[in-house]
Amino acid sequence: MPDSITHPVRVLVVDDSAFMRTALRRMIESDPALQVIDTASDGVDGVQKAIQLRPDVITMDVEMPRMSGLDALSKIMEFAPCPVIMVSSLTKAHAEATIEALSRGAYDFLSKDLSYASLDIVRIKDDLVAKCKSAAVQKRRTPL
Repeated sequence: MPDSITHPVRVLVVDDSAFMRTALRRMIESDPALQVIDTASDGVDGVQKAIQLRPDVITMDVEMPRMSGLDALSKIMEFAPCPVIMVSSLTKAHAEATIEALSRGAYDFLSKDLSYASLDIVRIKDDLVAKCKSAAVQKRRTPL
């Protein structure tokens, strides 16, 4: 863990699947340096909570009801900029979604490799924890 993390990194989890919100929370909070401060079930709720709570890092799905993760990402970068890690099954299968997310200001992405069963999501735990910590430490520049 980088020495510059002196307090828990505050993470907002945005995903329309209740299972994924719970799984991501458990993975993130498995590390004492990370704390999930809240969750949101769609892009609209995610943007509102990002503005209200000002998390250190956000994890966000790409495909969600009411407002997509890509549109929510654009609004977050405009109104409450912070590192956003896109966590989606689409990032691997659809490279264009990944490129679009990065062009809109996403810090990084992580694929929910769910090819065999939903429980395969725990395989991303180490990457997720490392990316949350890295995102919190690095200072993000304003998106172009």
